[in-house]
Amino acid sequence: MISEGERKISWASQRMDVLNQIKKRFSREKPLEGLTIGMALHVEAKTACLVEALVEGGAEVAITGCNPLSTDDDVAKALSGRNGVSCYARYGLSREEYYKAINKVLDHKPDIVIDDGADLIFELHMRRADIIENVVGASEETTTGVNRIKVMEAEGVLKFPVIAVNNALTKFLFDNRYGTGQSTWDGIIRTTNILIAGKNVVVAGYGWCGKGIALRAKGLGANVIVTEVDPVRALEALMDGFRVMPMEKAVEIGDIFITATGNRDIIQGEHFLKMKNGALLANAGHFNVEIDVDGLEKMAKEVRESRKMITEYNLGDKKLYVLAEGRLVNLVAGDGHPIEVMDMSFSNQALCAEYLWNNRERLENRVYDVPSEIDRSVAEIKLETIGVKIDTLTDTQIRYLSSWRDGT
Repeated sequence: MISEGERKISWASQRMDVLNQIKKRFSREKPLEGLTIGMALHVEAKTACLVEALVEGGAEVAITGCNPLSTDDDVAKALSGRNGVSCYARYGLSREEYYKAINKVLDHKPDIVIDDGADLIFELHMRRADIIENVVGASEETTTGVNRIKVMEAEGVLKFPVIAVNNALTKFLFDNRYGTGQSTWDGIIRTTNILIAGKNVVVAGYGWCGKGIALRAKGLGANVIVTEVDPVRALEALMDGFRVMPMEKAVEIGDIFITATGNRDIIQGEHFLKMKNGALLANAGHFNVEIDVDGLEKMAKEVRESRKMITEYNLGDKKLYVLAEGRLVNLVAGDGHPIEVMDMSFSNQALCAEYLWNNRERLENRVYDVPSEIDRSVAEIKLETIGVKIDTLTDTQIRYLSSWRDGT
């Protein structure tokens, strides 16, 4: 009898057409034969499809979660032992258990690391120097992780090359914008069952994730307010039709707050005091540091679970509500990014694993963007699988673009 986890993986697999094409080629060519790949990703159905593609390519895979509350236990159970996969992820791990699971992955002495948030890469550098020489390279899935690794590079401590998969056009333009935009609201709406139309929605951060969240909020009929520290992004938000103001002003009028900055202490003590009774707070950034939940708990006279995934903080004169404990609301309270979006992101991951191994002798210990040929091939396969054809340049057009002599 097929398990619930296997059903979830099968459903996702049917809609990951790009990754399936890569998987077929990997099955024939075995480009990862004999390699061990260590992974720390959100362990859910779409991730399982990436694992299967890597296994088809000949790799041995060990995987755990990259967030204590984002593992789908049904999928983790289905993955464990499947085709030799070692899965150490479990929902609701403590911090100690979380890092113990990361170290179990590292005990496999991976040749290649695939990370989301850079905790696996961090652990390798800080506590597992004994096996770091085995690693020929890594890839990083998200903005927060890429930022951490770039700091490591700047400080001269990065010990192997890392490909910033997050920076691929076929990743951030779709995953960060449309994926985060849809899945964040999916998590909020299914958890709260409230109407969004007419509400004042405050989006903290107008990077690609924030843009997606704001765009979907506008589509749901919300009055969107953006807070930013970057003047260019603030100006962009303004010209996209949103109100822009500092957080200290936005907290007085917001009904729903969503953080998506990748930084810490975005909403904290003085902000809670100015919020309206009943305000909802959610986080769409990778780590649970954007909303000061610990500080809010200390301020509260009473804390209780109001509804599954909703914590009520009674401050005496008002009640505030935090969704998903301040962790990634789209994964903790929802199913994460849509399948078709992760199809492109994880196709980049699979192809970058192959690229890292094939180019291991020439890559330096620094952060690389995804090679343009990989980025382009993912887009081409995606268009092909959905039946969309586009124009191609003529020889005359190619010559024109490569010459500087032709003017008016």
